[in-house]
Amino acid sequence: MDVEPFGPGSMHWESAGEYRNLLVAGSALVIQTMHPAVGAAVAEHSTYQQDPWGRLSRTLSSIQKWVYGGAAGDAEGARLRELHKPISGVDEQGRAYHALNGEAWAWVHLSLFERFVTLNRYFGTPYTREQERALYEEARRLGAILRVPEREMPEDLAAYWTYFEAMVADRLEPHPTALEVLAVMRGTPAPPGLPKPLRRVWTPVGVGSGGFNHFVTVGTLPPAVRKKLGLSWSARDERRLRQIGRAVAALTPRLPERLRYMPIAYHARRTARSRRGLEQALRSA
Repeated sequence: MDVEPFGPGSMHWESAGEYRNLLVAGSALVIQTMHPAVGAAVAEHSTYQQDPWGRLSRTLSSIQKWVYGGAAGDAEGARLRELHKPISGVDEQGRAYHALNGEAWAWVHLSLFERFVTLNRYFGTPYTREQERALYEEARRLGAILRVPEREMPEDLAAYWTYFEAMVADRLEPHPTALEVLAVMRGTPAPPGLPKPLRRVWTPVGVGSGGFNHFVTVGTLPPAVRKKLGLSWSARDERRLRQIGRAVAALTPRLPERLRYMPIAYHARRTARSRRGLEQALRSA
């Protein structure tokens, strides 16, 4: 499949490998598993309960390969499709599911775009409308790498937000898997390998890291999703989350690149700069 690889200058190149993405990783899994087919597949075939950070680490490595792996990104997309082919069954309500169901496969991917927008609204600089449009066009390229059926991908940004709101209203449900994900978070420590400056943000004084993870996850969920899950969220909670968000937004740009980016992203970015430096030197020689 011929999909143009990502590289320097793309929005995903600048953001997809940042450690701060961990702050919306939990909420992404909650939103994804509220789709009945995804929730059933994860319940039966995932290791998130036994090894939550291990599962997340594998997911993040895969995402980084899509963005920073060059031609290897397309191979990773094909590998994931093969990995999910045998995942099927019948859920607790007697509904048949398959991991590669077009709507479900698309939802897992497309819900991440909304999470990127939310991440920057809380923990960075909110995107302008034009930046959102550019990011969504890149998300469609990622969808091609993952073999998301073209018919399942909204054609533009306006169509995307219509799609997202309709999915939340009409297709998502308070699935037992989503509720179990939230419960597991309460006992989950900070991610292993998280750089010390971000670990200090992750575990504020007087708040256990599991509780903090749950708090940030609930707070960054769309209000309509919180309502479906029966989750409470107060104005005081929102103020506290905004305070944490401002701290992360101020800290992240000041971090050295090796502490700001996960390993695959960090090395890819360094290699790209070295290659450009070599090309410039050869041209001027």
